Amino acid sequence: MELRGLSKAFGTVKANQNINLTLYNGEILALLGENGSGKTTLMNMLGGMYAPDSGTIHVNGRSVTIHSPADAIALGIGMIHQHFKLVDILTVAENIVMGTRGDRRSRAQLNEYIQSISQRFGLAVDPSRKIYTLSVGEKQTVEILKVLYRGSRILILDEPTAVLTPQEIDKLFAILRKMRDEGCAIIIITHKLNEVLAISDRVITLRKGEVVGTVNTSDADARSLTEQMVGRAVDLSIARPEPVNPKPALAVKGLTVQGTEKNKALCDVSFTLMSGEILGVAGVAGSGQRELCESIAGLQDSCAGSIRFEGEELRGLSPREIAARGVAMSFVPEDRLGMGLVGSMGMVDNMLLKKYQEQHAPLLDRKPAKDLSNRLVDRLSIMTPDVYTPVKRLSGGNVQKVLLGREIASDPKILITAYPVRGLDINSSMTIYHLLNEQKIKGVGILFIGEDLDVLLELCDRILVLCGGIMTGLVDAKNVTKEQLGLMMTGCSLEGGDRACAIPR
Repeated sequence: MELRGLSKAFGTVKANQNINLTLYNGEILALLGENGSGKTTLMNMLGGMYAPDSGTIHVNGRSVTIHSPADAIALGIGMIHQHFKLVDILTVAENIVMGTRGDRRSRAQLNEYIQSISQRFGLAVDPSRKIYTLSVGEKQTVEILKVLYRGSRILILDEPTAVLTPQEIDKLFAILRKMRDEGCAIIIITHKLNEVLAISDRVITLRKGEVVGTVNTSDADARSLTEQMVGRAVDLSIARPEPVNPKPALAVKGLTVQGTEKNKALCDVSFTLMSGEILGVAGVAGSGQRELCESIAGLQDSCAGSIRFEGEELRGLSPREIAARGVAMSFVPEDRLGMGLVGSMGMVDNMLLKKYQEQHAPLLDRKPAKDLSNRLVDRLSIMTPDVYTPVKRLSGGNVQKVLLGREIASDPKILITAYPVRGLDINSSMTIYHLLNEQKIKGVGILFIGEDLDVLLELCDRILVLCGGIMTGLVDAKNVTKEQLGLMMTGCSLEGGDRACAIPR
C-alpha cells in the first residue's frame, strides 16, 4: 500500500498534511506520534471512516477510493480496534462470520475452515466456544481471525497490547511475525516503545499531522524515537522517591462486591494503603479493578468487608457523605468523559462540579473556578483555546491533565487513579507520573490502577495483583519481575500453587 500526499482537515485544524507512506508485503510498520499527531485520522481514512481532502491511496499498485469500511474490507484492509467488537453470547465462529454474506458453508465446514486459518497462522482458539468463556488474549485472537477470514492481507492494529499480560503479548507477537512471514503487511499503533522495538521492522513518526521521520527499527532506540516524536530530548526514567514516615491511611479488609450478574466481582480483598506510597494494582481487564475503585470512592455498594480511613468506617457511605465527614479522597476514573468530566462543559464548569455544593448564594460564583482553571493551564501546560472551550474538544492527554489537576487541587489525602495514562503519548505520560510523585512526596496515599507492567514496576512501591476478582498477590515492586506479575495475573501464586481465576459465584 502507498499513500501519496494524503491530507485531511477539520475546519481550521489540519489533522494530516501531505502524508507520504509506503507499506510493503511481509513487513510490520510501527506508527508513532504524540496524542493529536494525526495517527487515528490517518488510519480512519484507510479504514473507510473518513474521506481524504486530497491525495491518493494505492493498493497493490492501483489507485483506489475508499468510501466505507466495506470498501476497505474488499481491498483486503482489516482494522483491529483496541476495544473488541465481539458479541459475548455468540460463538467464535458466529462472531467471525457476522456481517459477511454469500458464505453457504455448513457449521461443520465453517469450523473446519476457521481451524485451517488458525493452524496456518498459529492461532489457537476453538470455533465452538462462546466469547464470554475466552481470556482477553483469546478474544484478541478472534479479532485477528475475523479480518483473516475476510481475506485481509493488510492489517492495522490499534493499541493491541493494552489489556494483555506479558505472556499474551509474547503470543500475539509470535502470531504477527508468522503473519508477516506469510506475506501480510501490518501497521501497529502503540505508545509502548519497548514493543515497537521488539516487533516492528520500520517506524514512521507523525508530529502535528506530518511525517517527521522514517527509520529502520534496527537503527533506533527508545530515546531516539521519543526525541523524534516530541522534537526534543526527553528523560524516560520514572522516579520512585522513597515514602517518608509512612503510616496506615486506608485499610481494606475482606472487601467483597457483587457483580452485575449475581456473581462476585471482588472476593475477600484485603490490603493497607500507606501514606506517601503508590500502591499499584495489576490485572487483566475485568478482574475487579473498577469495582475496587468505585467501592472505595463510595460509588458502588459492597456486600461484605470494611473500608477504614484513619480509623473511620467508610463502607456504605455516599461520596458526598464521605466528603462531609472531612475525608479528603479524590477519584480519577478510567472513563474520563463519562464519569470524570462533562465533555460539553469547559474547564471552569468542570472545576465547579467539585465545589458547587459548598456555595450558598442564589447564583454560582465562577471566579474561583476560573482562577483555578487558569492556574492549571499554566502549571500543567494544558493546550486549550481558553478555559471555556468544551473539554471534549481537547486531546486525550489534555483531558487527563484537566481531570487529574482538578482532583489534586482539592488537596486529597487519598488519590485513586484508574488507568491515568491509557492512550497517552510518552510526553503526557511522564507529566502524569511527575504529578503523582509530587503528591506522594506530600504524603498522599495513591492507589494506581495500571496496565503497563513496566510502569507499575518503576513507579509503584508495592503492587497488588487481581485475577477474576481474587487477590493473587501483594508484592514489593523492587523484588518482582514482569513475568512473575503476568503469572499472578493469570491466577498463579509465587509460592508455586495455582489459585482459581474464575470469578467466584
